[in-house]
Amino acid sequence: MKIKAHKLLDENFGDRWSQEVEDKWEYQDFLDDPAFREGWISFDCAYYNPDDHRIYLGITCFNSDRIFKAFDLTTNEFVDLGYSKIAHPQDAKFHRALNKWEKDNCLYAAVALLHDINLYWDAPGGAIVKYDPKTGDIRKIATPLPHHYIQSTCIDQERGVLYGQTFTPERMIKFDLNTYESEDLGPISSGMDMAQGENIELDDEGCVWCGWTVTRAWQPGSGPDRYRLCKYDPNQNRIIYYDGGLEKVDGSYGYEKVDGIFNLGAGRMFCSGANGSIYRLDTTTGMGTYLFTPIKDRRSRLSSLRLGYDGYAYGIVGRDGDCEILRFDPENETYELLGKLTDGVDHAFQVHDVAITPDGTLFACENDNPFRSSYLWEITFDKMLA
Repeated sequence: MKIKAHKLLDENFGDRWSQEVEDKWEYQDFLDDPAFREGWISFDCAYYNPDDHRIYLGITCFNSDRIFKAFDLTTNEFVDLGYSKIAHPQDAKFHRALNKWEKDNCLYAAVALLHDINLYWDAPGGAIVKYDPKTGDIRKIATPLPHHYIQSTCIDQERGVLYGQTFTPERMIKFDLNTYESEDLGPISSGMDMAQGENIELDDEGCVWCGWTVTRAWQPGSGPDRYRLCKYDPNQNRIIYYDGGLEKVDGSYGYEKVDGIFNLGAGRMFCSGANGSIYRLDTTTGMGTYLFTPIKDRRSRLSSLRLGYDGYAYGIVGRDGDCEILRFDPENETYELLGKLTDGVDHAFQVHDVAITPDGTLFACENDNPFRSSYLWEITFDKMLA
């Protein structure tokens, strides 16, 4: 197995984040500080496009011009996609909101925020961005909910509908890619707790899954069962809020917060949460059955899994600069750890999304590194399982 860290920026901030930034700085402080505004990025989402052999990347940056790039696998270079032509100062990132509609072969992204609600009326809201890889044309085609930003999206290829979850506040939306009409589908949180995980996911019936949270405004807290799962059913045109969620790892009463939701084929739906634990999702009840926790002795997460051609799903677990490569067998519900995500003296801080190419090369988006700009990690396996 070979691992290489690709550096769009090679800036190191030492201890500035922990000594000066954490729990103290405001959003405007980052904009005003040239080092962070120009030198810090976080890779948040990735999409492999076989038509041009590129990894398209959504990026968090305090400079809105830089939030959309590609990594060309032919030249091994990063490519600017011209987002500066349409950027608004409050455009902060494509979070987990970058997909291709197979009908027109265009990429569709959505803009997420970093700013606080004091800028709600000044910021226009999360736009749907359309990018044509053949021509390089890039444009904003709609803002589904004015002043609301969009954290994650998925596309129903057959219906030609893009679904999204917003923040803040948290709502579910849909956008028709044929007519450019938008619809607010309803809330997924009342604001007591952040409900959503990192992504939303379609099941095999075309329903869209995400997290939701209860209110219990008459109590000092919302309780250990506040994190639950819901789905939007297009046939009923409504969100179905389930009472179920992800089982507590220790068997106690309540539910864990969802981190990622994954459709791994053949009707198999899985979730992650609780320090990178994996759950089997029952799509009839919204219950997540606990399977295992790949890393138990330190902080971990698992926010993305992608199927390889060998039928195994690949992702990254771990956190805080101690990450490992995970291979998960969705049929037998077993896993193995394949090694540390390191390249010489460089160590991945944590990973937010992954993409996989047909030859089995895994690309991992490092995010939110407090000490330096994040890297795009390339993992080449000596041999994938047949």
